[in-house]
Amino acid sequence: MSFRVDPNEFMGRRVLVSGGTKGLGRATVERFLAGGARVVTAARTIRDPIEGVDYVQADLTTAEGGEAVARAALERLGGIDILAHVIGGSAAPAGGFAALTDDHWLAELNLNLLATVRLDRLLLPQMIERGKGTVVHITSIQSVLPLPESTTGYAAAKAALRTYSKSISKELGPRGVRVNSVSPGWIMTDSAGDFLDMLRSANGGTIEDARQSVLDALGGISIGRGAEPEEVADLIAYLASDRAAAIHGAEFVIDGGTIRTV
Repeated sequence: MSFRVDPNEFMGRRVLVSGGTKGLGRATVERFLAGGARVVTAARTIRDPIEGVDYVQADLTTAEGGEAVARAALERLGGIDILAHVIGGSAAPAGGFAALTDDHWLAELNLNLLATVRLDRLLLPQMIERGKGTVVHITSIQSVLPLPESTTGYAAAKAALRTYSKSISKELGPRGVRVNSVSPGWIMTDSAGDFLDMLRSANGGTIEDARQSVLDALGGISIGRGAEPEEVADLIAYLASDRAAAIHGAEFVIDGGTIRTV
């Protein structure tokens, strides 16, 4: 999927995308770049770099990694106008709650909650000082629709991120900084394939069996497919743009109709 965007939409804007080297993160980097933004992103491993993007190699699940990324972003760009927190994922094993050790829980919280909290704490003050800025947190429909077999830790961390996002929106709105969140359902990325492979290894059967088990647990997807990364990235860009200037403290679900309740 290619973006059809105004190449000047984000001209002059300085954007940090956390976890921007693959999947949704990479699509988000490409979307802001297509709109004319200056983009910096971070990841533990830099794969297939995109021309024109500033990369910082760091582990955002650690306090030291967050500090390194924030420092590099401020030094290279002179400030950040848009924060898009796309970092996230899960490496916890299948097997339900009893399979999760303290180390698994800490890993899920560091990746899916604290990495974002730390970067916000480091970079929001310069937005507040200018009286302008935009933050988009990526949560998940699993915050309200967890899969107990395999994603309890991830879902709990994303639920915490959802609450955190709402809380700081109340604090930052009067100070000129907009905060919103995007809650995706199934996204068709390489990481989704890795997750299915983990389930297949744990439970036996084929990849298609694993895929069907996830769809069954979710109750199906009304439109019959997961979202493309570019579709979610376009929503993130919209919320970060001036077109969404009156949208604040909101959560936008993009799940193909997976959640069927009000």
